[in-house]
Amino acid sequence: MKKVITYGTYDLLHQGHINLLRRAKELGDYLIVGVTSDSFDRGRGKLNVRNNVLERVEAVKKTGFADEIIIEDYLGQKIDDIQKYDVDIFAIGSDWEGKFDYLNEYCKVVYLPRTEGISSTMLRAESTTNVKIGIIGCGRVANRFPKEAGVVSGVEVVAAYDTDIEASHILSSKNEGVVAYSLLKDFYDAVDAVYIATPHLSHYEYIKQSLERGKHVLCETPMVINGDEAKEVYQLAESKGLILMEANKTAHCPAFNHLMVMIKSGVIGEVVDIEASLSQLLDKNGREFDPKQAGGALFEQGSLTLLPILKLMGIEYQNLNLYSRMENGVDIYTRGVFRYPKATCSFKVGLGVKTEGSLVISGTKGYAYVPAPWWLTDYFEFRYEDQNENKKFFYKWDGFGLRYEIQEFIASILNHRFSSSRLRRRESIQMAAVMQQFVERKNFMEI
Repeated sequence: MKKVITYGTYDLLHQGHINLLRRAKELGDYLIVGVTSDSFDRGRGKLNVRNNVLERVEAVKKTGFADEIIIEDYLGQKIDDIQKYDVDIFAIGSDWEGKFDYLNEYCKVVYLPRTEGISSTMLRAESTTNVKIGIIGCGRVANRFPKEAGVVSGVEVVAAYDTDIEASHILSSKNEGVVAYSLLKDFYDAVDAVYIATPHLSHYEYIKQSLERGKHVLCETPMVINGDEAKEVYQLAESKGLILMEANKTAHCPAFNHLMVMIKSGVIGEVVDIEASLSQLLDKNGREFDPKQAGGALFEQGSLTLLPILKLMGIEYQNLNLYSRMENGVDIYTRGVFRYPKATCSFKVGLGVKTEGSLVISGTKGYAYVPAPWWLTDYFEFRYEDQNENKKFFYKWDGFGLRYEIQEFIASILNHRFSSSRLRRRESIQMAAVMQQFVERKNFMEI
């Protein structure tokens, strides 16, 4: 049996892709198609990919040409795959002429003619009109947003609003094309979508107001601190055909996503324990220590430490106990312990207590270790009883990381995708429910 292998992103699958797959199939008896992973594409700077890897795999499958579909996830994988699958022919489009001649050492390399006049880049250009985004709340994080959005295709930051008009003017003066507005009405008239980066307690009203005005919403984490309010605004968004997404940058980090996928595939066996920690020693005169502005460790850091637990173990836990050290009305340290049917999980957050800040995920075959600051994941390890089996993974973290969530937000708008696989609505709602439990002091003990 003659085996053929080919690779591609297959974004916005079109007739050119189909023709290439058909030509590759005709070269042999069995066609293996490698689809690039989201993390691999992002690592190569492809922040304009419209469809996520699951959508792209499904599209390739529907062509009927692929006998087997694999995921391309790292540089050098082509050689590994050719040897692993005993491949006879490597096929690729003619626009790569000469680039893969080095593979002739392992199999025959064939460059296939491209279909003229069509490409994913062309289709994106034809189908995409820039989403005009306005920023509500012009503080420290928001000032990073325009530059981060500048590397993502299909988005244009055009407006800024803050109750402190001077703050919006400062942001505007630093970013060409961003207009500062003193009235929200005028601000909304200028945009298609909003990025909300105001203090926590104002998120709910700004989200509702923006959705009522017909605007897509990307809201900083924690989106809200009440589970009922989270359900309400997500339902409102979908009822109006709008995208609402929580801006949890760790959830959209390429390395973190790869870590989650690999663990779900069983590389460390069945997960029985997760420990996630995050802490900072901050100036206690800041907003983070003001109870009137929902300060405290859980509200500031909780959504990050809850993320790996809810993504890997789900939202159906049996109970959650919270233990906090309080100071002047805010928690300077909180530990949460989840009990699942076959696992326990814990998180620690601190604004006045310093801890290791690592992520450890324990399984029946081994464990995953992500060192601090794990929420800015660019490196992780899988460790086993036999240390010779240990594996280390390195990734590139670009800029401040906001570009990854912006790219997913724009892709969700263009594809009418109401829930991102990187942070499901149900997970976002459950994060808010945990914070609501803290507010209501349920299963809570002060230490």
